[in-house]
Amino acid sequence: MKKEIQAPIAKKISKELKIHNDIRIDNYYWLNDREDPEVLAYLNAENAYTKAMMKHTETLQKDLFEEMKSRIKEDDTTVPYKLNGYWYITRYETGKDYPVYVRKKETLEAEEEVLFDCNKMAEGHSYFNLGGIAISPDNKLAAFSTDTVSRRQYTIQIKNLETNEILDDKILNTTGRATWANDNKTLFYTMKDEVTLRSNKILKHKLHTNTSEDTVVYYEADETFNTFVYKTKSKKYIVIGASSTLSSEYRILNANTPDDEFKVFQKRKKELEYSIAHFNDSFYIISNVDGATNFKISKANENSTELKYWKDLIPHRKDVLIEDIEIFKDYLVVNERENGLNNLRIISWDGNEDYYLPFNSETYTTYIGNNPDFDSDVLRYGFNSLTHPSSIIDYNFKTKKSEIKKEQDILGGKFKKENYISERIWATARDGVKIPMSIVYKKGVKFDGTNPLLQYAYGSYGSTIDPSFSSIRLSLLDRGFIYAIAHIRGSEYLGRNWYENGKLLTKQNTFTDFIDCSKHLIEQNYTSTKHLYAYGGSAGGLLMGAIINMNPELYNGIIAAVPFVDVVTTMLDDSIPLTTGEYDEWGNPNDEKYYHYMKSYSPYDNIESKAYPNMLVTTGLHDSQVQYWEPAKWVAKLRELKTDSNKLLLHTDMDSGHGGASGRFESLKEVALEYAFLLDLEGIYG
Repeated sequence: MKKEIQAPIAKKISKELKIHNDIRIDNYYWLNDREDPEVLAYLNAENAYTKAMMKHTETLQKDLFEEMKSRIKEDDTTVPYKLNGYWYITRYETGKDYPVYVRKKETLEAEEEVLFDCNKMAEGHSYFNLGGIAISPDNKLAAFSTDTVSRRQYTIQIKNLETNEILDDKILNTTGRATWANDNKTLFYTMKDEVTLRSNKILKHKLHTNTSEDTVVYYEADETFNTFVYKTKSKKYIVIGASSTLSSEYRILNANTPDDEFKVFQKRKKELEYSIAHFNDSFYIISNVDGATNFKISKANENSTELKYWKDLIPHRKDVLIEDIEIFKDYLVVNERENGLNNLRIISWDGNEDYYLPFNSETYTTYIGNNPDFDSDVLRYGFNSLTHPSSIIDYNFKTKKSEIKKEQDILGGKFKKENYISERIWATARDGVKIPMSIVYKKGVKFDGTNPLLQYAYGSYGSTIDPSFSSIRLSLLDRGFIYAIAHIRGSEYLGRNWYENGKLLTKQNTFTDFIDCSKHLIEQNYTSTKHLYAYGGSAGGLLMGAIINMNPELYNGIIAAVPFVDVVTTMLDDSIPLTTGEYDEWGNPNDEKYYHYMKSYSPYDNIESKAYPNMLVTTGLHDSQVQYWEPAKWVAKLRELKTDSNKLLLHTDMDSGHGGASGRFESLKEVALEYAFLLDLEGIYG
């Protein structure tokens, strides 16, 4: 008789959490200590349990990994771009996990100069990530950063590109980005708070000096703000930005005089959001000033940057969201979103031309690419869709011709675009609002309710999940799965109001929208409750936790990746990374109104004694975005209270953080586990 595999049972130590005369009992609070051997033992026991429960799928996982890897071109290169006399290229080599960064002087026929070979740099590390690379204006030095823990705390160093020597300058605990002044010896960078990991200081470093002597040029005292630094495309200004969810502020400094004082561009105001770009003697400003909910574009002289001097260039439109701009000497390119779809608008400065690039797909993604040169007559942009692999395209303003510089290769010979169908459908939410979904499936699918369907969404921070291509996803589509992205409130898919109606005290709309999309998919026979699966990560993991508390009966299986599920406790702890900067997204639970609203949907606080779907939960021990103990506590409490015999699996990557494994192909093993979990529930092993 086969011995049943026993799930780990976490011990219970009652902890009383009291605020606003309300008491919550947390029996698993003790898991909040990654140094405790008992905590590590519990996580390892959960990993062992997951491995044992998924052992019968190991061949399937291996097949999936090899299949997904086989579609990816191993010896691949990016499309070169030219900057300051050099062509820059990133390439991958067969059998290697990490990129190699190279450049060529003036022509693509020139000898290749290797800047960074990440395969060599990663040796001896279980996790490795190269952060930003900043080349000095004279092309002789490169500031670069590395993270070997996966806490997103980067160490900045400087490489002499003429001698390949790494200088002694070493700056710890940064965001990884550095910006050179025009003197080739002054570097500005952003430092993080050691505990909260909030980006709170901009420092100035002089080459060949001790980093302990670095000057703090800006300190962000407001705990709800983060700060960052960059150089304008014109190379004239160093810019310090500070932003929260609902407001922003910039300071500017001539890059030729790095020891001068930064000047405030426009001081912060509550709910004033703006961003700036410089060209010739003017700044171009995207802002929400004067009720421009979907943003407008203004212009101001570089010597008179305060709000009162801003002159409207492109006015606000209630149905069009302005997302980004790119400036050229003869043209302005605006990335807009209307009715959920991206558009690239081309406007000539002389006023003679104003048109949109044509896109024929019903649902697609396009974006402005890397365009470092003002003087270029070519716009580089990207395009893809659920059925169309990623393309990098150069559009010539003068000839009006487009040239595909590179289309993603899907190896193996089996993929043909015409074998897949994508569409956009609309579900009606319980309050009457229409919710769009982007759907893709293989030709021949019959809509009789028997199809397995994976429904995905994010729905927070105004972050929009566009319908983009994935060669990895083909492993599900080719096995009969339908894939659906629900463009729920909390994103900006249908404009800024779409976001405003899915945050703070309207956050519940995010969860009910997803559920109403699920019901629509079932009603329209795309799938059924026996075959419907849901996936979400981070704040999308919160979404997963909320929907299974509200309507667990709709789903056969759930995958929650690095899920933010202990909302109230985390948002009450301002020592946890990111907490204070999130108050404008979720609310501050020190305010009783927000506390009770948060508590009403917090997945961990609303677990009940009832049946839940099959679940796979993943996390990383070093996660700086969502601490590992949130999913660990959630799984422990679910296991205690759930009344079903469905699978509940927790997999903790003991070497990584929020983004998972660092190697190019290593992350495919995580996807293979997730897909095997879904396919196993469907009884599909081929």
